[in-house]
Amino acid sequence: MTALLTDNLPLLAGAPNGIKKLRELILELAVRGKLVPQNPNDEPASELLKRIAAEKKGLSPKVKKSSDTPMGAVAFELPESWCWASFGDIAQHNSGKTLDKGKNSGVPRNYITTSNLYWGRFDLASVRQMLFEEKDLARCTAIKNDLLICEGGEAGRAAVWDQESEICFQNHVHRARFFGEINPYYAQRYFERLNYSGEIAEYRKGVGISNMSSKALASIPMPVPPLAEQHRIVAKVDELMALCDRLEAQQADAESAHAQLVQALLGSLTQATDAEDFAASWQRLAEHFHTLFTTESSIDALKQTLLQLAVMGKLVPQDPSDEPANELLKKITEEKARLVTEGELKKQKPLEEVRDDEALFELPSNWAWARFGNVCAIKGELVRPEDFPSLRQVAPDCIEKGTGRLTDNRTVKDSGVKGPNSRFFSGQIVYSKIRPSLSKAVLVDFDGLCSADMYPIDAFINPEFLLKEILSEVFLEQVRVAENRIKMPKLNQESLTGFVLPIPPLPEQHRIVAKVDQLMALCDQLKTRLTQARQLNEQLATALVEQAVA
Repeated sequence: MTALLTDNLPLLAGAPNGIKKLRELILELAVRGKLVPQNPNDEPASELLKRIAAEKKGLSPKVKKSSDTPMGAVAFELPESWCWASFGDIAQHNSGKTLDKGKNSGVPRNYITTSNLYWGRFDLASVRQMLFEEKDLARCTAIKNDLLICEGGEAGRAAVWDQESEICFQNHVHRARFFGEINPYYAQRYFERLNYSGEIAEYRKGVGISNMSSKALASIPMPVPPLAEQHRIVAKVDELMALCDRLEAQQADAESAHAQLVQALLGSLTQATDAEDFAASWQRLAEHFHTLFTTESSIDALKQTLLQLAVMGKLVPQDPSDEPANELLKKITEEKARLVTEGELKKQKPLEEVRDDEALFELPSNWAWARFGNVCAIKGELVRPEDFPSLRQVAPDCIEKGTGRLTDNRTVKDSGVKGPNSRFFSGQIVYSKIRPSLSKAVLVDFDGLCSADMYPIDAFINPEFLLKEILSEVFLEQVRVAENRIKMPKLNQESLTGFVLPIPPLPEQHRIVAKVDQLMALCDQLKTRLTQARQLNEQLATALVEQAVA
């Protein structure tokens, strides 16, 4: 069965959450007797349990009491030389001392709590002290090879005390000291397996912060292998878990290197100085496209680069016959002045011309820089939600970050909103002005209400192009700078209207929108194929796991 594992490590480790599942499988095989071969020369576990029973005869009734606890239901069949036994049958266990400052007396000693006890290890950086009397020490002291188990917190979390020095423990920790030389590391791995499988929940009580009573602990059924096989299992599990650690580190290194490579090659596109430089950068990218874009994060990075190229004028060719952006901006100024005169638009404070030092990059000759407030108008009429129960309601939580997609179509009545909301209308962009949702915006095709944490925005350029600018790094970097400068939880109108945007001629805006939509659809298809491949990988890995434990 180990051969099945090792022969298929790349498949198992490469599946979604593959290494976590690989660890689960290792533990599952270990406690079912399928990880290492049985040796017919090993003394059977039944003989080990007889010796334990004899060892316990001379103990006090209090120590033997846990043996009387009925064993829980067993989960699977065992090899012939193994036996089931309740935890209380094979270990003497008890919890430690309760901290009671009013009654405490004795000598101050170091003690551990659940905050020091992790799966398979201890963190002793913050060990505290408590007074212990001499009569407490035998019951409340752990020695080397004792298994310590959380009674509270993540009840059942366990580690073997492997220090030569002794340590005291308090009442939210169980100490288990095994009879018959049972390997405590095997028991610890069994508790890990119970945690992975979720079966440990059967022995916990409480909602939120759970606990595991001594009675519940005693009732846990444990598969007991022959003593010699316990040692072989522990050695093999340690070996395979170390391999998982190395695989995890290699994966992390590979993912980090992959992300850096993707970022470097995509960055070369946006940083290209001329058409020749851009063509060379694109050629480098195209040659390795199928090896670069193999993760969701790399495809997301590609999408963001496409937006950046779009708003830099590098995605579609310029047409010299297009009316220049400067002329478009003049027309927008005239249109806004007309709307102010007609009472359709509030007169806004004149905005400063974009200075040369504010230009974020060089624009094509027929483009122009403009302030956000020059090409948009923020309209926020606050209304009472109860007056519009059937209208759609939009809030930051129902917009997907960075994509411009709505994830919910609830009504005002469904949302149960009580406070004032802003009215918006079809064709407007609704933009979240609150941290950490400053990359959430949507172009709506319906009338509705939005939370007071959002700006309804009228666009005087192509609204789909404006949405893409809002989702691009050109805009988001200015948001981050404003966040750091104003130290406020919300992006105010003054900051927003002062942002600078690259504005192409209107016909080019339409061409950019069409090209971006086409390329984003291809990216989504790439993501879908990636998801399908991962699902297939997961199905194959699941089939292997089922074969391994069958």
